[in-house]
Amino acid sequence: MARRTKRKIARSRLPLQRQLGLEIEGRYFDLRGLFNKLNARHFGNRLRGYKVVWGRKRRERPKEYFIFGTIQEEDRVIRINPWLDQKFVPFWFLEYILYHEMLHAVVPDKARDDGRRCVHTDEFNRREREFRFYKRARRWEDENLARFLR
Repeated sequence: MARRTKRKIARSRLPLQRQLGLEIEGRYFDLRGLFNKLNARHFGNRLRGYKVVWGRKRRERPKEYFIFGTIQEEDRVIRINPWLDQKFVPFWFLEYILYHEMLHAVVPDKARDDGRRCVHTDEFNRREREFRFYKRARRWEDENLARFLR
């Protein structure tokens, strides 16, 4: 009698962003190149092992608020909203958004008096204002936010 062995299918466990097919290169912007540039210029290349990807594009744009980017510190994943990968979005604005998310990796959160977490602390805001296009980017965001909402 031939002995049958059970075979396990060997599948590498992919990080969630690879399972979802999230991309680094967009149509207009290359997030990895931009991350590397900002990491060298502002963070002394200390941010290691981070993945920076375009998030998934929703069918419809949001009505009330728009999230430009997020960071999942425990997975070292920065997601940038794919609606920013458009010709009308200035390079320096995308730089600002990515810088903002990277800053979350180096400036610690603080607990507020009510026990909630505060991620945009005074220290975070001070460091964010050091970005060379900060005022220009915030002004552009105010003037163009409606283009991202429906």
